[in-house]
Amino acid sequence: MAKAAAKIKAAAASASVERRPALAGRTLSAPGVKVEMLPPAERISLRAPQASLAALSKALGVTLPAKPKTSATKDGRTALWLGPDEWLIIDEAGNDPLADCAKVTALHSAVGISHRNVGISVAGPAAAVTVNSGCPQDLSVEAFPVGAASRTILGKSEIVLLRTAAGSFRVECWRSFSDYVFTLLSEAASDAAN
Repeated sequence: MAKAAAKIKAAAASASVERRPALAGRTLSAPGVKVEMLPPAERISLRAPQASLAALSKALGVTLPAKPKTSATKDGRTALWLGPDEWLIIDEAGNDPLADCAKVTALHSAVGISHRNVGISVAGPAAAVTVNSGCPQDLSVEAFPVGAASRTILGKSEIVLLRTAAGSFRVECWRSFSDYVFTLLSEAASDAAN
């Protein structure tokens, strides 16, 4: 019994505890569309009443959008409107939006979700067709223009969708659903190419 315990202890001591991003390096290129995992980013889920928006916008360095289905981006930080008092903040510049919110005394709730979410890029002329394979939302540029954002579904998973360019989307999903979401998008991209 002591030998078995020693083997377990030795294995645990040599095991790598390095954090690796979910699906790191996965990419799929098909004619007209590319699906790839985005680099890690800092994210927070922010809830706040209208009276706190000015102070939070100032602290975050980006104006929190007040209209449905909108987003705002400045200096690598994006704020996506998800509800009347809810935003997803994504920082790709290596800054900590949670620390910025901690300096604000106005009423709000900010929760770090950087390890919960992952981002997937879907880009190319067939990007909208690829996303629409599992998302019932109208993704025409007229209905969902550049900068539009919404919480919706893709297959059986909840996602947050952001149109970053006419032929480009950012899909945010929970890490635990990322393999399913990436696989669905990859299969849809392959189908869109045919």
